[in-house]
Amino acid sequence: MGFNRIVDRKFDAQNPRTAGRHLPTGEISVFGAWCLVLGACTGLVVTTWFINWICFVLSPVALVIVFFYSLTKRFTDFSHVFLGLALAVAPVGAWLAVTGRLDWPPVVLAGAVVLWLTGFDIIYATQDFEFDRQAGLRSLPVRLGIEGSLRVARWAHAAMAVALALFGVESGMRWMYYAGLAVIVACLAAQHALARKQDPVSLNVAFFRMNAIISLVFLVAVAAGCI
Repeated sequence: MGFNRIVDRKFDAQNPRTAGRHLPTGEISVFGAWCLVLGACTGLVVTTWFINWICFVLSPVALVIVFFYSLTKRFTDFSHVFLGLALAVAPVGAWLAVTGRLDWPPVVLAGAVVLWLTGFDIIYATQDFEFDRQAGLRSLPVRLGIEGSLRVARWAHAAMAVALALFGVESGMRWMYYAGLAVIVACLAAQHALARKQDPVSLNVAFFRMNAIISLVFLVAVAAGCI
């Protein structure tokens, strides 16, 4: 997030929605932001040294993937997918940290994360439709329009639900997991109902609150499904 704020600071300063962020207002200096980012990177690499060799070797790869997302809106309409990929390294990395090997469950879960992030980042990006178009930034809302991009988001979240079901099967989850999955699907439906309203309050609820609920429900569902 710090790197994203640094490389986007000029765009953030021009966008009324983001002009009040810390870097555009000068509340945090660019130097201070870089110190935070480099400190976090160093902490990650050093920490992985004490976990296992594969995490240590792959830690720079993870950083490149995470940082690369911040540049994608300048040259591709599919920056949302790259954001999904950046967050999808989390379940894979966690699995490697605990087991030291790669298996199918975290790969399937990573696919679900890509689809989840793609869907809700499209919803979030509709807020900046006009600004992105004027600034020459690229996104699916800019390319397809708001209605067309929201349709893609719905399909992404439908595919996410299928991927989560496959994750449950692959992981041998019990019925409690699938009960939680039903709640997640209901939350996704509510998220898209809110997104169609296209007002700031509804979009913030759709993006922040619904995703927080989905995350918590998924955590509880996995824990209960393993019992």
